[in-house]
Amino acid sequence: MSNSKTFYAINPANNEQLEKAFVVNTEEEINEVVQKAAVAFDIYRKKDKNSIADFLDLAAEEIMNLGDALLERCHLETALPLARLTGERGRTVGQLKLFATVVREGSWVDARIDKAIPDRSPLPKSDIRHMLMPLGPVAVFGASNFPLAFSVAGGDTASALASGCTVVVKGHPAHPGTSEMVAGAIIKAAVASGMPEGTFSLVQGNTNAVGEALVKHPQIKAVGFTGSFRGGKALYDLANTRPEPIPVFAEMGSTNPVFILPGALAERAEAIATGMVGSITMGVGQFCTNPGLAFVQKSESSDVFCNTLKEKIGEAPAGTMLTLGISTAYNNGLQSVSGTANVEAIAKGKEGATPNTAVATVFKTSIDNFNQNQGLAEENFGPSNVLVEADTKEQILEAAKNLQGHLTATVHGTEADFANYGELFDVLEKKVGRVLVNGYPTGVEVCHSMVHGGPYPATTAPQSTSVGTNAIKRFVRPVCFQDYPASLLPDALKNENQLDIWRLVDGELTKSAI
Repeated sequence: MSNSKTFYAINPANNEQLEKAFVVNTEEEINEVVQKAAVAFDIYRKKDKNSIADFLDLAAEEIMNLGDALLERCHLETALPLARLTGERGRTVGQLKLFATVVREGSWVDARIDKAIPDRSPLPKSDIRHMLMPLGPVAVFGASNFPLAFSVAGGDTASALASGCTVVVKGHPAHPGTSEMVAGAIIKAAVASGMPEGTFSLVQGNTNAVGEALVKHPQIKAVGFTGSFRGGKALYDLANTRPEPIPVFAEMGSTNPVFILPGALAERAEAIATGMVGSITMGVGQFCTNPGLAFVQKSESSDVFCNTLKEKIGEAPAGTMLTLGISTAYNNGLQSVSGTANVEAIAKGKEGATPNTAVATVFKTSIDNFNQNQGLAEENFGPSNVLVEADTKEQILEAAKNLQGHLTATVHGTEADFANYGELFDVLEKKVGRVLVNGYPTGVEVCHSMVHGGPYPATTAPQSTSVGTNAIKRFVRPVCFQDYPASLLPDALKNENQLDIWRLVDGELTKSAI
């Protein structure tokens, strides 16, 4: 590919341009890439489960084979510490290997068989079989805050490839060198695994036009996105104005409210405050699960809580944010909250002396003022929190009922609190994708049971998750086969069950042949 337009990565630690120019792909080049993905899909979707699983495992190995060079480039492009990036690389390859095990086992396809009853009266019953099948080429948008685990080889890519879809990734412009290196590792694994050309591709650019061309392409059948509300909503709207609308699985962030109930506050105010500060400041607050909102009932214990917050936040060093744009937006958000009437900044961290640093900040306001200024509930991406003081249990319940959709909600309480605030949990189950008890929302375990999603505006698809093995179900659809001859049936639905997967046969789960 060739194009006169190029762009460079910027080191956020000093705002200096990094070496190597990256090409901004044109609409013609994107069309070529997607066409190859569409041709490859018809081959890749029919690959046996072991071949796809082996490909995912090999992709993980090739990423590891990039060694320290990957981490060092990523550090330059993001200012994230090498220790953090080492852990994130482990998460990334772990995701690929987890999906490999899911594919290799095979039962995720939800095979169902209802055998024919030809002599049923008054009408015979047909032989009806069902399984999940891949949608087609998927467009994945890399995230800024997880340059490995939610980017080129992140959960969207891993789950889409595991489902049998081909993938075209739009690399995030903040870390193009990292994106290029990881993409090369996946393509190398695809070639070595005998996958068709176009199974995986990367396009790059620092303009919205690149992403728009990808989403508008008629051969793209789904979109995976992690980022801002503005970006996710724009892609969602674009996808739904196509002649053929397509699903957009956009995870758009949240303020992740924390409710600290009276019994817990009385028992362990200092410990909860200390944990909260760790969660607020983790990764310079650049997590979509960062706790940006908290509710307490005013009491002597809440005063202890506030004093501990002030002490611990005051010790927090300033951290470098991912980009100049993110840093500017965070500081603008702080100014907006500070300018709201009857809002007090009760705790501030240490100032930074280098570019793009963020100062951790906790604000406090009354619940009446919070209710009158709903902008206080909006996400400010970075290490800040708005603490809301209520006078009564009823005020806290009402605030919970008025929440929009979020990724998480956390409740700190005692057994007595849980009995007294049972209604709170009923409310939160309708508002978020993950409810935590006596913990902190930062840190999303990659496992079979995880849900990283939630009602709008946290995501555009509240029935889905972007983390965990259920993420594979975003990129498939159910297909029914009625009265099919055995020679035409997919292997998962053949009587012999040579794949040795669990199937629902006449309403009973079994691995037996029929």
